Amino acid sequence: MKIAIINGPNLNLLGKREPDVYGHQSFEEYFKRLQDKYPSIEFSYFQSNVEGEIINELQRVGEVFHGVILNPGGYTHTSVAIGDTIAAIAVKVVEVHISNIFGREDFRKVSHVSAKAKGVISGLGLRGYELALQYFIE
Repeated sequence: MKIAIINGPNLNLLGKREPDVYGHQSFEEYFKRLQDKYPSIEFSYFQSNVEGEIINELQRVGEVFHGVILNPGGYTHTSVAIGDTIAAIAVKVVEVHISNIFGREDFRKVSHVSAKAKGVISGLGLRGYELALQYFIE
């Protein structure tokens, strides 16, 4: 099984950025733990702060992977184009957010991605990625 994890803007700063909201662990450390825990899964990991690069990666994996776990970061609230891309590709996408976006500022309660995703996991920290992975495994 091939699963792509795609992270959006500022998620390269996990472990450093607002640790009270996002925790102290880098995504690279967490990703290594996922790989070790699920050796039979072929993972792909991509992170970008650039909207078009995220769209290109979604299109690239959209026809050849079994699932995508996407944390669009701040683009959740601004990118109609990422939502349109999810609707255009064949693979199912689970949207993940480390923080509870619905418990934060009002502008974060709007998502241009959620309606196109198969489901949304929000507010469970990095564990949300593994819960999304469980969806694809089962």
